[in-house]
Amino acid sequence: MAYRVTPRPASQPSVGSRTVTRRQVLGGIAGVAGLAAAPSLIAACSTPAASPSASSGGAPSASAGAASAAASAGGTVTLGSNYSDPLPKGVLQKAVDKFTSQTGIQVKINTVDHGTFQSQISSYLQGTPDDVWTWFSGFRMRFFAAQGLATDISDVWAKVGSHYGEAFKVGSTGDDGKQYFIPIYLYPWAVFYRKSLFADKGYTIPKTFDELKTLAAKIQSDGLVPFAFADKDGWPAMGTFDILNLRLNGYQFHVDLMAGKEKWTDPKIKTVFDTWKSILPFHQAGYAGRIWQDASTTLLQKKAAMYFHGMFTSQQFQAAGQADLDDLDFFPYPDFGTQYDAEKALDAPIDGFMLSKAPKNPDGAKAFLEYLAQPATQVDWVSQDRSNIAAAKDADTSGYNGLQKKAAEVIGAAQRITQFLDRDTNPNFAGPNGMQAFLLDFLKNPNQDLGGLQKKIQDFWDTLK
Repeated sequence: MAYRVTPRPASQPSVGSRTVTRRQVLGGIAGVAGLAAAPSLIAACSTPAASPSASSGGAPSASAGAASAAASAGGTVTLGSNYSDPLPKGVLQKAVDKFTSQTGIQVKINTVDHGTFQSQISSYLQGTPDDVWTWFSGFRMRFFAAQGLATDISDVWAKVGSHYGEAFKVGSTGDDGKQYFIPIYLYPWAVFYRKSLFADKGYTIPKTFDELKTLAAKIQSDGLVPFAFADKDGWPAMGTFDILNLRLNGYQFHVDLMAGKEKWTDPKIKTVFDTWKSILPFHQAGYAGRIWQDASTTLLQKKAAMYFHGMFTSQQFQAAGQADLDDLDFFPYPDFGTQYDAEKALDAPIDGFMLSKAPKNPDGAKAFLEYLAQPATQVDWVSQDRSNIAAAKDADTSGYNGLQKKAAEVIGAAQRITQFLDRDTNPNFAGPNGMQAFLLDFLKNPNQDLGGLQKKIQDFWDTLK
Protein backbone atom coordinates (compact mmCIF):
# COMPACT_ATOMS: atom_id res chain seq x y z
CA MET A 1 0.00 0.00 0.00
CA ALA A 2 1.29 3.44 -0.85
CA TYR A 3 0.13 6.97 -0.34
CA ARG A 4 0.88 10.04 -2.34
CA VAL A 5 0.83 13.66 -1.30
CA THR A 6 0.80 16.35 -3.98
CA PRO A 7 1.75 19.79 -2.63
CA ARG A 8 1.68 23.21 -4.12
CA PRO A 9 4.96 24.14 -5.76
CA ALA A 10 7.33 25.82 -3.33
CA SER A 11 7.26 28.98 -5.43
CA GLN A 12 3.60 29.52 -4.64
CA PRO A 13 2.72 31.53 -1.54
CA SER A 14 1.24 28.55 0.28
CA VAL A 15 1.72 27.78 3.95
CA GLY A 16 3.40 24.44 3.53
CA SER A 17 0.22 22.35 3.42
CA ARG A 18 -0.21 19.48 1.04
CA THR A 19 -2.75 18.59 -1.62
CA VAL A 20 -3.11 14.84 -1.48
CA THR A 21 -4.40 12.36 -4.04
CA ARG A 22 -5.89 9.02 -3.09
CA ARG A 23 -3.44 6.27 -2.40
CA GLN A 24 -2.62 3.91 -5.24
CA VAL A 25 -1.81 0.25 -4.86
CA LEU A 26 1.47 -0.18 -6.69
CA GLY A 27 1.88 -3.92 -6.37
CA GLY A 28 3.76 -3.44 -3.12
CA ILE A 29 6.47 -1.37 -4.82
CA ALA A 30 6.98 2.22 -3.75
CA GLY A 31 7.18 4.54 -6.72
CA VAL A 32 6.53 8.07 -7.88
CA ALA A 33 3.65 8.59 -10.28
CA GLY A 34 2.50 11.64 -12.18
CA LEU A 35 5.57 13.78 -11.60
CA ALA A 36 5.06 15.50 -14.92
CA ALA A 37 1.88 17.00 -13.53
CA ALA A 38 2.83 17.65 -9.91
CA PRO A 39 5.33 16.70 -7.20
CA SER A 40 4.42 13.53 -5.32
CA LEU A 41 5.23 11.97 -1.97
CA ILE A 42 5.20 8.20 -1.83
CA ALA A 43 5.58 6.04 1.22
CA ALA A 44 4.93 2.33 1.01
CA CYS A 45 3.78 -0.45 3.28
CA SER A 46 5.59 -3.39 1.75
CA THR A 47 7.72 -6.38 2.48
CA PRO A 48 11.46 -6.33 1.94
CA ALA A 49 10.94 -8.54 -1.09
CA ALA A 50 8.65 -6.01 -2.72
CA SER A 51 10.51 -2.88 -1.71
CA PRO A 52 14.18 -3.42 -0.86
CA SER A 53 15.01 -1.95 2.49
CA ALA A 54 18.20 -0.46 3.67
CA SER A 55 19.01 -3.66 5.50
CA SER A 56 18.26 -5.93 2.56
CA GLY A 57 20.71 -4.29 0.21
CA GLY A 58 18.22 -2.41 -1.94
CA ALA A 59 19.26 0.98 -0.57
CA PRO A 60 22.40 2.33 1.09
CA SER A 61 22.65 1.41 4.74
CA ALA A 62 22.72 4.04 7.45
CA SER A 63 26.33 3.20 8.14
CA ALA A 64 27.29 3.55 4.48
CA GLY A 65 25.50 6.88 4.18
CA ALA A 66 27.01 8.25 7.36
CA ALA A 67 30.46 7.03 6.43
CA SER A 68 30.38 8.77 3.05
CA ALA A 69 29.70 12.13 4.65
CA ALA A 70 31.87 11.53 7.70
CA ALA A 71 35.03 10.65 5.78
CA SER A 72 36.42 14.16 6.20
CA ALA A 73 34.46 15.09 9.33
CA GLY A 74 35.14 14.66 13.00
CA GLY A 75 34.87 16.48 16.27
CA THR A 76 31.59 17.20 18.01
CA VAL A 77 28.20 18.24 16.64
CA THR A 78 25.76 20.10 18.89
CA LEU A 79 22.05 19.35 18.55
CA GLY A 80 19.20 21.53 19.83
CA SER A 81 16.30 19.19 20.53
CA ASN A 82 12.65 19.62 21.46
CA TYR A 83 12.34 15.86 22.11
CA SER A 84 11.78 16.40 25.81
CA ASP A 85 9.34 13.54 26.42
CA PRO A 86 10.96 10.31 27.68
CA LEU A 87 10.26 8.02 24.72
CA PRO A 88 11.35 10.25 21.80
CA LYS A 89 14.23 11.59 23.90
CA GLY A 90 15.49 8.06 24.37
CA VAL A 91 15.04 7.17 20.69
CA LEU A 92 17.03 10.23 19.63
CA GLN A 93 19.81 9.34 22.06
CA LYS A 94 20.04 5.82 20.63
CA ALA A 95 20.21 7.22 17.09
CA VAL A 96 22.98 9.57 18.17
CA ASP A 97 24.87 6.76 19.89
CA LYS A 98 24.68 4.60 16.78
CA PHE A 99 25.86 7.47 14.58
CA THR A 100 28.82 8.06 16.88
CA SER A 101 29.74 4.37 16.88
CA GLN A 102 29.74 4.35 13.07
CA THR A 103 31.56 7.62 12.46
CA GLY A 104 33.43 8.60 15.60
CA ILE A 105 31.68 11.98 15.53
CA GLN A 106 30.28 12.98 18.92
CA VAL A 107 26.84 14.60 19.18
CA LYS A 108 26.00 16.72 22.21
CA ILE A 109 22.25 17.05 22.70
CA ASN A 110 20.77 20.20 24.24
CA THR A 111 17.19 19.25 25.17
CA VAL A 112 14.58 21.93 25.85
CA ASP A 113 10.92 21.44 26.76
CA HIS A 114 8.89 21.15 23.56
CA GLY A 115 6.63 24.13 24.23
CA THR A 116 9.47 26.36 25.39
CA PHE A 117 11.56 25.38 22.38
CA GLN A 118 8.82 26.45 19.98
CA SER A 119 7.91 29.67 21.75
CA GLN A 120 11.57 30.79 21.95
CA ILE A 121 12.74 29.48 18.58
CA SER A 122 13.18 32.91 16.95
CA SER A 123 15.47 34.28 19.64
CA TYR A 124 17.30 30.93 19.82
CA LEU A 125 18.09 30.94 16.10
CA GLN A 126 19.11 34.60 16.10
CA GLY A 127 21.57 33.98 18.94
CA THR A 128 24.15 31.19 18.97
CA PRO A 129 22.13 28.08 18.18
CA ASP A 130 23.39 24.53 18.10
CA ASP A 131 24.74 23.12 14.83
CA VAL A 132 21.60 21.05 14.13
CA TRP A 133 18.09 21.60 15.46
CA THR A 134 14.82 19.69 15.44
CA TRP A 135 12.05 21.34 13.45
CA PHE A 136 9.14 20.96 11.01
CA SER A 137 8.67 20.94 7.27
CA GLY A 138 6.76 23.41 5.11
CA PHE A 139 6.02 27.01 6.05
CA ARG A 140 7.85 27.06 9.36
CA MET A 141 10.97 25.72 7.69
CA ARG A 142 10.75 28.29 4.87
CA PHE A 143 10.04 31.10 7.33
CA PHE A 144 13.40 30.74 9.06
CA ALA A 145 15.31 29.82 5.92
CA ALA A 146 14.12 33.07 4.32
CA GLN A 147 15.53 35.02 7.28
CA GLY A 148 18.96 33.48 6.79
CA LEU A 149 18.68 31.50 10.02
CA ALA A 150 19.34 28.12 8.40
CA THR A 151 22.09 26.74 6.16
CA ASP A 152 21.44 25.39 2.69
CA ILE A 153 21.84 21.58 2.70
CA SER A 154 21.22 20.97 -1.01
CA ASP A 155 24.52 19.07 -1.10
CA VAL A 156 23.12 16.63 1.47
CA TRP A 157 19.94 16.26 -0.57
CA ALA A 158 22.03 15.43 -3.65
CA LYS A 159 23.15 12.32 -1.72
CA VAL A 160 19.91 11.34 0.03
CA GLY A 161 17.17 12.64 -2.24
CA SER A 162 16.49 9.22 -3.77
CA HIS A 163 15.07 8.09 -0.41
CA TYR A 164 12.22 10.62 -0.56
CA GLY A 165 9.17 11.22 -2.67
CA GLU A 166 9.16 14.56 -4.46
CA ALA A 167 6.70 16.23 -2.10
CA PHE A 168 9.00 15.63 0.85
CA LYS A 169 11.63 17.50 -1.14
CA VAL A 170 9.18 20.31 -1.83
CA GLY A 171 8.35 20.42 1.89
CA SER A 172 12.09 20.73 2.56
CA THR A 173 12.74 23.46 -0.01
CA GLY A 174 13.00 27.16 0.76
CA ASP A 175 11.65 30.02 -1.30
CA ASP A 176 15.03 30.22 -3.02
CA GLY A 177 14.73 26.67 -4.37
CA LYS A 178 17.37 25.26 -2.02
CA GLN A 179 16.86 22.52 0.55
CA TYR A 180 17.01 23.24 4.28
CA PHE A 181 15.33 20.29 5.99
CA ILE A 182 15.71 16.51 6.44
CA PRO A 183 12.37 14.75 7.10
CA ILE A 184 12.45 11.74 9.39
CA TYR A 185 8.82 10.80 10.19
CA LEU A 186 5.16 11.85 10.09
CA TYR A 187 1.93 10.95 11.91
CA PRO A 188 -1.83 11.69 11.72
CA TRP A 189 -4.19 13.56 14.04
CA ALA A 190 -7.32 11.50 14.70
CA VAL A 191 -9.75 10.33 17.39
CA PHE A 192 -8.03 7.72 19.56
CA TYR A 193 -9.85 5.17 21.71
CA ARG A 194 -9.39 1.83 23.45
CA LYS A 195 -10.89 -1.09 21.56
CA SER A 196 -11.66 -3.01 24.75
CA LEU A 197 -13.58 -0.10 26.27
CA PHE A 198 -15.68 0.39 23.14
CA ALA A 199 -16.37 -3.36 23.01
CA ASP A 200 -17.30 -3.59 26.69
CA LYS A 201 -19.65 -0.61 26.47
CA GLY A 202 -21.07 -1.47 23.05
CA TYR A 203 -19.90 1.82 21.52
CA THR A 204 -19.68 2.00 17.72
CA ILE A 205 -17.43 4.17 15.61
CA PRO A 206 -19.33 7.33 14.58
CA LYS A 207 -19.47 8.10 10.87
CA THR A 208 -20.98 11.58 11.17
CA PHE A 209 -20.60 14.54 13.51
CA ASP A 210 -24.15 14.01 14.81
CA GLU A 211 -23.28 10.41 15.61
CA LEU A 212 -20.16 11.61 17.41
CA LYS A 213 -22.22 13.93 19.61
CA THR A 214 -24.72 11.15 20.32
CA LEU A 215 -21.89 8.82 21.28
CA ALA A 216 -20.34 11.48 23.50
CA ALA A 217 -23.64 11.97 25.32
CA LYS A 218 -23.92 8.22 25.87
CA ILE A 219 -20.37 8.03 27.19
CA GLN A 220 -21.04 10.91 29.55
CA SER A 221 -24.20 9.21 30.85
CA ASP A 222 -22.08 6.13 31.55
CA GLY A 223 -19.97 8.20 33.94
CA LEU A 224 -16.93 8.54 31.67
CA VAL A 225 -15.26 11.56 30.10
CA PRO A 226 -16.17 11.54 26.39
CA PHE A 227 -13.05 13.45 25.26
CA ALA A 228 -9.75 13.67 27.09
CA PHE A 229 -8.46 17.21 26.68
CA ALA A 230 -5.40 19.27 27.63
CA ASP A 231 -4.19 22.71 26.59
CA LYS A 232 -1.65 23.87 29.16
CA ASP A 233 0.98 24.11 26.43
CA GLY A 234 -1.28 26.21 24.22
CA TRP A 235 -0.96 24.28 20.97
CA PRO A 236 -3.15 21.14 21.43
CA ALA A 237 -6.43 23.04 20.98
CA MET A 238 -5.20 24.13 17.55
CA GLY A 239 -5.77 20.59 16.31
CA THR A 240 -9.48 20.83 17.07
CA PHE A 241 -9.74 24.20 15.33
CA ASP A 242 -7.97 22.76 12.29
CA ILE A 243 -10.20 19.74 11.86
CA LEU A 244 -13.44 21.67 12.40
CA ASN A 245 -12.39 24.35 9.92
CA LEU A 246 -11.33 21.71 7.38
CA ARG A 247 -14.59 19.80 7.72
CA LEU A 248 -16.88 22.86 7.76
CA ASN A 249 -15.11 25.21 5.34
CA GLY A 250 -12.75 23.05 3.33
CA TYR A 251 -9.03 22.77 2.75
CA GLN A 252 -8.65 25.81 0.50
CA PHE A 253 -10.32 28.20 2.92
CA HIS A 254 -8.23 26.80 5.76
CA VAL A 255 -4.85 27.22 4.07
CA ASP A 256 -5.84 30.63 2.73
CA LEU A 257 -6.83 31.67 6.25
CA MET A 258 -3.45 30.53 7.54
CA ALA A 259 -1.75 32.55 4.79
CA GLY A 260 -3.76 35.70 5.49
CA LYS A 261 -5.74 35.50 2.26
CA GLU A 262 -8.97 35.04 4.20
CA LYS A 263 -10.11 37.08 7.19
CA TRP A 264 -10.60 35.81 10.73
CA THR A 265 -13.71 38.01 10.85
CA ASP A 266 -15.37 35.84 8.17
CA PRO A 267 -18.72 34.35 9.36
CA LYS A 268 -17.28 30.93 8.49
CA ILE A 269 -14.98 31.23 11.50
CA LYS A 270 -17.94 31.92 13.77
CA THR A 271 -19.46 28.67 12.51
CA VAL A 272 -16.30 26.87 13.57
CA PHE A 273 -16.42 28.35 17.07
CA ASP A 274 -20.16 27.70 17.40
CA THR A 275 -19.66 24.07 16.39
CA TRP A 276 -16.79 23.71 18.82
CA LYS A 277 -18.95 25.25 21.56
CA SER A 278 -21.57 22.56 20.97
CA ILE A 279 -19.13 19.77 21.90
CA LEU A 280 -17.10 21.51 24.61
CA PRO A 281 -19.32 20.09 27.41
CA PHE A 282 -18.09 16.65 26.38
CA HIS A 283 -14.45 17.61 26.94
CA GLN A 284 -12.40 16.99 30.06
CA ALA A 285 -12.51 19.84 32.56
CA GLY A 286 -9.35 21.49 33.87
CA TYR A 287 -7.69 21.47 30.46
CA ALA A 288 -5.83 24.76 31.04
CA GLY A 289 -3.73 23.14 33.76
CA ARG A 290 -3.20 19.79 32.05
CA ILE A 291 -0.47 18.69 29.64
CA TRP A 292 -1.27 16.31 26.80
CA GLN A 293 0.59 13.40 28.43
CA ASP A 294 -1.80 13.51 31.38
CA ALA A 295 -4.79 13.59 29.03
CA SER A 296 -3.39 10.54 27.25
CA THR A 297 -3.07 8.82 30.60
CA THR A 298 -6.78 9.29 31.29
CA LEU A 299 -7.45 7.51 27.99
CA LEU A 300 -4.99 4.78 29.00
CA GLN A 301 -6.76 4.37 32.36
CA LYS A 302 -10.18 4.19 30.66
CA LYS A 303 -11.36 7.28 32.52
CA ALA A 304 -11.85 8.97 29.15
CA ALA A 305 -13.24 7.16 26.11
CA MET A 306 -11.79 9.24 23.26
CA TYR A 307 -8.98 11.70 22.61
CA PHE A 308 -8.60 13.81 19.48
CA HIS A 309 -4.85 14.16 19.23
CA GLY A 310 -1.72 13.31 17.29
CA MET A 311 -0.64 9.68 17.15
CA PHE A 312 2.12 10.46 19.64
CA THR A 313 -0.58 9.98 22.27
CA SER A 314 0.35 6.31 21.85
CA GLN A 315 3.65 6.93 23.65
CA GLN A 316 1.87 6.58 27.00
CA PHE A 317 0.41 3.27 25.84
CA GLN A 318 3.75 2.00 24.61
CA ALA A 319 5.29 2.82 27.97
CA ALA A 320 2.49 0.94 29.75
CA GLY A 321 3.11 -2.28 27.81
CA GLN A 322 2.38 -4.17 24.62
CA ALA A 323 -1.14 -5.20 25.62
CA ASP A 324 -2.16 -1.59 26.16
CA LEU A 325 -0.55 -0.47 22.92
CA ASP A 326 -2.34 -3.24 21.01
CA ASP A 327 -5.63 -2.07 22.53
CA LEU A 328 -5.25 1.46 21.14
CA ASP A 329 -7.00 2.35 17.89
CA PHE A 330 -8.27 5.47 16.14
CA PHE A 331 -10.70 6.75 13.54
CA PRO A 332 -10.60 9.88 11.37
CA TYR A 333 -12.74 12.79 12.53
CA PRO A 334 -16.23 12.06 11.16
CA ASP A 335 -18.09 13.71 8.29
CA PHE A 336 -20.27 16.81 8.59
CA GLY A 337 -22.51 16.29 5.57
CA THR A 338 -20.79 19.08 3.65
CA GLN A 339 -19.19 19.14 0.22
CA TYR A 340 -15.82 18.93 1.96
CA ASP A 341 -16.35 15.46 3.41
CA ALA A 342 -14.84 13.95 0.29
CA GLU A 343 -11.54 15.72 0.98
CA LYS A 344 -11.03 13.53 4.08
CA ALA A 345 -8.66 16.27 5.21
CA LEU A 346 -6.48 15.95 8.30
CA ASP A 347 -3.33 17.23 9.92
CA ALA A 348 -0.33 14.95 9.30
CA PRO A 349 2.77 16.85 10.46
CA ILE A 350 6.26 15.98 9.19
CA ASP A 351 9.15 16.29 11.66
CA GLY A 352 12.86 16.46 10.96
CA PHE A 353 16.11 18.38 11.35
CA MET A 354 17.77 21.56 10.07
CA LEU A 355 21.27 23.04 10.00
CA SER A 356 21.74 26.38 11.79
CA LYS A 357 22.98 29.57 10.16
CA ALA A 358 26.64 29.23 11.22
CA PRO A 359 27.37 25.71 12.48
CA LYS A 360 30.68 25.26 14.27
CA ASN A 361 31.10 21.80 12.73
CA PRO A 362 29.37 21.93 9.32
CA ASP A 363 30.96 18.75 7.98
CA GLY A 364 30.07 16.72 11.04
CA ALA A 365 26.56 18.19 11.12
CA LYS A 366 25.95 17.32 7.46
CA ALA A 367 27.21 13.79 8.09
CA PHE A 368 24.64 13.52 10.90
CA LEU A 369 21.84 14.81 8.66
CA GLU A 370 22.80 12.32 5.97
CA TYR A 371 22.65 9.56 8.56
CA LEU A 372 19.16 10.65 9.66
CA ALA A 373 17.93 10.46 6.06
CA GLN A 374 18.86 6.80 5.68
CA PRO A 375 15.94 4.32 5.57
CA ALA A 376 17.60 2.06 8.15
CA THR A 377 17.92 4.96 10.60
CA GLN A 378 14.24 5.80 10.22
CA VAL A 379 13.18 2.16 10.55
CA ASP A 380 15.16 1.95 13.79
CA TRP A 381 13.44 5.13 14.96
CA VAL A 382 9.82 4.14 14.26
CA SER A 383 10.43 0.61 15.52
CA GLN A 384 11.17 2.11 18.94
CA ASP A 385 8.59 4.90 18.82
CA ARG A 386 5.46 3.40 17.32
CA SER A 387 3.70 6.77 17.22
CA ASN A 388 5.27 7.62 13.85
CA ILE A 389 5.79 6.26 10.35
CA ALA A 390 9.02 6.69 8.40
CA ALA A 391 9.42 9.49 5.86
CA ALA A 392 11.76 7.57 3.56
CA LYS A 393 9.85 5.97 0.70
CA ASP A 394 12.21 2.98 0.62
CA ALA A 395 12.08 2.24 4.35
CA ASP A 396 11.21 -1.37 5.20
CA THR A 397 7.75 -1.08 6.74
CA SER A 398 7.09 -4.80 7.13
CA GLY A 399 7.60 -4.40 10.87
CA TYR A 400 4.89 -1.77 11.32
CA ASN A 401 2.33 -2.56 13.99
CA GLY A 402 -1.41 -2.19 13.42
CA LEU A 403 -1.47 1.45 14.50
CA GLN A 404 1.32 2.39 12.08
CA LYS A 405 -0.26 0.49 9.19
CA LYS A 406 -3.56 2.25 9.82
CA ALA A 407 -1.81 5.61 10.02
CA ALA A 408 -0.34 5.05 6.56
CA GLU A 409 -3.75 3.99 5.24
CA VAL A 410 -5.61 6.98 6.69
CA ILE A 411 -3.01 9.44 5.42
CA GLY A 412 -3.13 7.69 2.08
CA ALA A 413 -6.91 7.97 1.86
CA ALA A 414 -6.86 11.71 2.50
CA GLN A 415 -7.44 14.03 -0.42
CA ARG A 416 -5.97 16.98 1.48
CA ILE A 417 -3.31 17.15 4.19
CA THR A 418 -2.18 20.05 6.35
CA GLN A 419 0.75 20.26 8.76
CA PHE A 420 -0.81 21.88 11.86
CA LEU A 421 -1.98 25.40 12.66
CA ASP A 422 1.24 26.45 14.39
CA ARG A 423 3.27 25.07 11.47
CA ASP A 424 1.09 26.34 8.63
CA THR A 425 1.13 30.02 9.52
CA ASN A 426 3.41 32.80 10.75
CA PRO A 427 4.93 31.43 14.00
CA ASN A 428 4.58 34.86 15.64
CA PHE A 429 0.85 34.67 14.95
CA ALA A 430 0.53 31.12 16.25
CA GLY A 431 2.53 31.63 19.45
CA PRO A 432 1.66 32.36 23.09
CA ASN A 433 0.74 35.99 22.33
CA GLY A 434 -1.37 34.98 19.34
CA MET A 435 -3.58 32.01 18.56
CA GLN A 436 -2.59 30.06 21.65
CA ALA A 437 -3.97 32.87 23.79
CA PHE A 438 -7.02 33.50 21.59
CA LEU A 439 -8.07 29.85 21.59
CA LEU A 440 -7.63 29.63 25.35
CA ASP A 441 -9.76 32.77 25.67
CA PHE A 442 -12.48 31.07 23.66
CA LEU A 443 -12.29 27.84 25.66
CA LYS A 444 -12.58 29.70 28.96
CA ASN A 445 -15.58 31.70 27.76
CA PRO A 446 -17.24 30.09 24.73
CA ASN A 447 -20.38 32.21 25.21
CA GLN A 448 -18.55 35.49 24.71
CA ASP A 449 -19.08 37.83 21.78
CA LEU A 450 -17.44 35.73 19.08
CA GLY A 451 -17.45 38.61 16.65
CA GLY A 452 -15.34 40.58 19.09
CA LEU A 453 -12.93 37.69 19.52
CA GLN A 454 -12.63 37.27 15.77
CA LYS A 455 -11.82 40.95 15.40
CA LYS A 456 -9.08 40.67 18.05
CA ILE A 457 -7.55 37.80 16.11
CA GLN A 458 -7.66 39.68 12.81
CA ASP A 459 -6.28 42.84 14.39
CA PHE A 460 -3.38 40.86 15.80
CA TRP A 461 -2.69 39.31 12.39
CA ASP A 462 -2.67 42.77 10.83
CA THR A 463 -0.01 43.98 13.27
CA LEU A 464 2.37 41.33 11.95
CA LYS A 465 2.34 42.52 8.33
